Amino acid sequence: MYRERASRVDGVVVWTRTAPESDGGPVYPVLPDGCMDLLWIGGRLSVAGPDTHAFTPQLSGAGGGFTDAVGVRFAPGIAPALLGVPAHELRDRRVDLTDLWPGPAGRDVAERVAAATDPAAALEAAALRRFALAGPPDPLLRAVVAGLDAGRPVAAVAESVGLGTRRLHRRSLDAFGYGPKTLARVLRLQRALALVRASVPYAETALVAGYADQAHLARETRELAGLTLGAYAALANSETPQPSGSSTTA
Repeated sequence: MYRERASRVDGVVVWTRTAPESDGGPVYPVLPDGCMDLLWIGGRLSVAGPDTHAFTPQLSGAGGGFTDAVGVRFAPGIAPALLGVPAHELRDRRVDLTDLWPGPAGRDVAERVAAATDPAAALEAAALRRFALAGPPDPLLRAVVAGLDAGRPVAAVAESVGLGTRRLHRRSLDAFGYGPKTLARVLRLQRALALVRASVPYAETALVAGYADQAHLARETRELAGLTLGAYAALANSETPQPSGSSTTA
């Protein structure tokens, strides 16, 4: 069962996934969404970088059975300032937090989460402490995400934020893990998958999300998510996110 809730900080979602005790159930892939996550799984505190393809988590504990997972998800562009690491260095990677923060800083967070009765709340508290140090997210980056998510061309987005396309590309690598064209593809796919989850017909989904046609949507879904549209719809119906308070989709 998957549950999520909005954090006290805009652009941050706290989530939990209770995994089955046996290994007979499906393992749900994590699809590219431009986000980064701080994860607590099986006693390990790690960071999930921005993905360019589907990632299948290994939710296994020391005994070989499945275990629960909790996490804090950061909207595109937020996490690098908090972690002190450019996003492109973590692209398609899962890295122990103590490797990014060697010394007391990383150990302190891991110890706090390990000792907490509510690991999700402890992760959120750690994120809030980092926000207090790093300050609010860069409004320029938020404007870039908003423009791309609205389907605007990269050149138009660059002009609207006062950057040339080359400078925007460099800023995007550090903030999002990949260039603005890739981020636009990822965000467009997420718009489409939200419509699929709402049972909107595929042809209409393609039109509304900004694809040339249903075949274009199908190709992008296979390339970025590693799934057919039908397979994704079946997975989405089998594990609908369960919100707790205000939330966003998984």
